[in-house]
Amino acid sequence: MGQDQTKQQIEKGLHLYQSNQTEKALRVWMRVLEKSADPAGRFRVLGCLITAHAEMGRYKDMLKFAVVQIDTARELEDPDYLTESYLNLARSNEKLCEFQKTISYCKTCLNMQGTTVSLQLNGQVSLSMGNAFLGLSTFQKALECFEKALRYAHNNDDKMLECRVCCSLGNFYAQIKDYEKALFFPCKAAELVNDYGKGWSLKYRAMSQYHMAVAYRKLGRLADAMDRCEESMKIALQHGDRPLQALCLLCFADIHRSRKDVQLGLLKLHCLCERIYRTKGQQQELRDHVVKFHECVEEMELYCGMCGESIGEKNNQLQALPCSHFFHLKCLQTNGTRGCPNCRRLSVKPGYV
Repeated sequence: MGQDQTKQQIEKGLHLYQSNQTEKALRVWMRVLEKSADPAGRFRVLGCLITAHAEMGRYKDMLKFAVVQIDTARELEDPDYLTESYLNLARSNEKLCEFQKTISYCKTCLNMQGTTVSLQLNGQVSLSMGNAFLGLSTFQKALECFEKALRYAHNNDDKMLECRVCCSLGNFYAQIKDYEKALFFPCKAAELVNDYGKGWSLKYRAMSQYHMAVAYRKLGRLADAMDRCEESMKIALQHGDRPLQALCLLCFADIHRSRKDVQLGLLKLHCLCERIYRTKGQQQELRDHVVKFHECVEEMELYCGMCGESIGEKNNQLQALPCSHFFHLKCLQTNGTRGCPNCRRLSVKPGYV
């Protein structure tokens, strides 16, 4: 495969990836990697594979391609390629929580200054180093790196980098328990996504929403936290991003623990997953969550004693009776009885839920 054909196939993969046909895009790029004789094209397609696996949360695969990319960069003997490949190696180790290795690779990048491209990457290097210091709880160094990355973003008008830094700052301030700032920065990231992110990966929106959810929960604004976490979870499920799914599940658990309604949290999660998998046409996953949803309904006795349909899946007006049984209001009105259809006790002074 020559240079022109390599370029065409890479672009084909990018089009598929941007159309949310991730697996097809990966297959196209893997064929390029196997057949292309163009080292620069191989370097570029490795970059695409690294980014795609990062966004899907497949960090071990991300690291595998980063190692291959650095060998390709050495073959090309180009300092720009080498700097970029060391950055990808740093980011891969950061995602795998190998924070000391991340810092070491970032320092290597910073020592390779001198070309325009290398200087442009310094903001991303500073961000990755800041995330590593934060992972090591070295807060002062982490903040210094984030501030440096933010200056690079502003100086180069790099809105995508600014968005990523704001998400990291949200995480930073959440860890040191300044929850107002922990909310401010991901809100700023969400604004950047809305204003400039039309062609960006949905991962940026998902991460801003997740960090907003964490801050809202810490501030006790549980309804807002739930809305933001649901939005992040939808995107994580669409992309197959399992690490972000796990973070969202933890956030859901914290929200419902604060509300003391853990079972309702599981119910809402299965209902959300059911809607998403139904839209995507993934029948096996859909069936699994339908079964789990109804198991929760049975366990919690969340169904109308008259029509048998579940309660809590849709917005419906309910009527609670003094005996603690509750029903769809329309079912009781249709039935016309004054007694509880379940226990036959007379219903006096019914309340509304």
